[in-house]
Amino acid sequence: MSEPEGASSGGQFRIANITLDEHTVVRRSPDIEHERAVAIFDLLEENRFAPASGLNGPFDLHLAIEENRLSIEIRSAANGVSETLVVPLAPFRGIVKDYFMVCESYYEAIRRSSLVQIEAIDAGRRSLHDEGSTLLMERLADKVAIDHDTARRLFTLICVLHLRG
Repeated sequence: MSEPEGASSGGQFRIANITLDEHTVVRRSPDIEHERAVAIFDLLEENRFAPASGLNGPFDLHLAIEENRLSIEIRSAANGVSETLVVPLAPFRGIVKDYFMVCESYYEAIRRSSLVQIEAIDAGRRSLHDEGSTLLMERLADKVAIDHDTARRLFTLICVLHLRG
């Protein structure tokens, strides 16, 4: 799906607020909590989000995981009209698992390793993040137009939601 005219300037084709279904998350480490906070801050600062349905924005989003599916509730901040997108999470399972393993190594390396080792692990982390972001863009392509940076930040939040007990 191509990006609608006017999407590059923000305006109505943007996320104005985002919440996570916090009761699906048991406990997060300070590192993961920091990732969540940064992803939300960066996402709200700059994003491109244009539902294929033509729903008018800006948008309030609520992300949840329900029965191994990502639920994205989109509510128009302009008129309160909402819709919900559902995306199966099975295709993300391997990437999310690998991403968490590399993130754990990265956080440990920051505390104990050389700069060269940290950079090597971070390159792997970024590569997996890009892979997850690309997959998210593909899975949402017929539902909503998003740019790569928006997909990266949403992928981070999907990973945070995967942290359940």
